[in-house]
Amino acid sequence: MPRLARTRQRVWHTFRIAELVIRRSSVRLVGMSDADVATAEAGAVVPRPSPAGMYDYYLGGAASRPIDRVVADQVTSFMPEVIDAAWANRGFLQRAVRRMAAEWGIRQFIDIGSGLPTQRNTHEAVREVPGCRVVYVDHDPYVFELGNEILAGVADTALILADLRRPEEILGHPRTRELIDLDRPVGLLMVAVTHFVTEEDDPRGLLARYRDAVVSGSYLALSCLVFTATVSVPVARTKPDIRRFFAGWEIVPPYDGAEPDVVHVGLWGAEDPAMADSEGSRIFFAGVARKP
Repeated sequence: MPRLARTRQRVWHTFRIAELVIRRSSVRLVGMSDADVATAEAGAVVPRPSPAGMYDYYLGGAASRPIDRVVADQVTSFMPEVIDAAWANRGFLQRAVRRMAAEWGIRQFIDIGSGLPTQRNTHEAVREVPGCRVVYVDHDPYVFELGNEILAGVADTALILADLRRPEEILGHPRTRELIDLDRPVGLLMVAVTHFVTEEDDPRGLLARYRDAVVSGSYLALSCLVFTATVSVPVARTKPDIRRFFAGWEIVPPYDGAEPDVVHVGLWGAEDPAMADSEGSRIFFAGVARKP
């Protein structure tokens, strides 16, 4: 098995093992807070690590909790390129939304599975373009609570607690209706989230429901982990699997001179694709597409 495939497997095995150690034993992991150690020793449930908190930590943010940093450090010890992957993925989001806003006239965005609104997330990436509105969506109560504290006082931006697998709840939410006009083109963002959706939840059917709910001229930006080996969490998908998420959309060329397709996340919108093709960026495939 190639080295990168092996390390990708170990990342998610590490994530699961770390959770079990913290929740089921009195063994102290380096960096664990005294409160979490006391909770573990008492046999109670320790707060679960949040992918959003880990992601913020990889990006150099300050919004993570001790449990997020413990598990993130374990992952990094097996796979140092995960930090590069996080930055490459955030760079893709920034380039995609800026292009939607500045070049394609999109002024409203729904960022599903957004994580924390930190480290130049969507509302900051489009700040230079007047009149943009953003609705962040996440199903993690920790993200909802802390994210709304971070966004206090930020105009034309909201964060709602909802699940990607329930499109009607997201699109019909009062805050979504307040900020987003579904009779006008929308930028749908599903960045680094679809690999958490199992086949039993019919991810392609979910994508089709979102596609059908927005008007012509809307855009979809999506990135997904791609593995070459079978793992249980998150869902491993191939490049053709990810390409099928864009059924009914017209994929745009990822950079000048390229054919319309999904590419490694660092390549999308890159001025110098050769320089952007880092090992970390190959962990994700990404694409942007327009609804005809």
